[in-house]
Amino acid sequence: MDHGLTVGDGVFETLKASHGTAFAMDRHLRRLARSAEGLGLPEPDLDAVRHACEAVLATNPVPLGRLRITYTGGTSPLGSERGTTGPTLVVALGSANPRPDSTAVITVPWTRNEKGALAGLKTTSYGENVVALARAHRAGASEALFANTQGALCEGTGSNVFVVVGGKLLTPPLASGCLAGITRELVADWAGAEEADLPLDVLDEADEIFLTSTLRDVQAVHRTDARELPGTPGPVTAKAMRVFAERAAENVNP
Repeated sequence: MDHGLTVGDGVFETLKASHGTAFAMDRHLRRLARSAEGLGLPEPDLDAVRHACEAVLATNPVPLGRLRITYTGGTSPLGSERGTTGPTLVVALGSANPRPDSTAVITVPWTRNEKGALAGLKTTSYGENVVALARAHRAGASEALFANTQGALCEGTGSNVFVVVGGKLLTPPLASGCLAGITRELVADWAGAEEADLPLDVLDEADEIFLTSTLRDVQAVHRTDARELPGTPGPVTAKAMRVFAERAAENVNP
């Protein structure tokens, strides 16, 4: 009867965990609170969430893990109306495998609605992502990239995208409807990326392309649809990968 299960009324965060320590905890908790506010959920007790995360991590300090925080509308009627019992908090941990340095992506015909009620929120309503990612896997790719309703490059099912054009490192702005990724934010700061409105077909001409996400960190793209990008990772991507790894190692809660 939980509203997160019956209608997808919930928000979540995924954190990278290494040997019992989660990366960028404060940034993830702040985004959890922003997503909850945007969905109209009660403000989460972030101290309680933090303690729950620490307890789960201490119980199973895996070498590399996916720490998942889920916060939902709680027990509710079988419909869109929320109940009155209060929210549900679930913290879980699963093991993860290191990602390869490069990957293949595809574009999909469906669009992100940059003007929708859930735009920019990390909610549990992930049905569109499930469908798109399944198509990517059938095509031998690990990610699917969306345009928004204006035909501009937006984001992946669980990642942000960066391109190198004319020597400049660019990424779609939040106004495109993409999620304000934690890794995206750090890479943009540490690698000096600029936000820019980009047509989807920039993927056909970009010199370099890479993805960012919690478990990918910075991952080069060697193929988009049928286009191969030789020499992957390129120099800008390689530098972003190196800088991110160094800065993240220096501070687990940047």
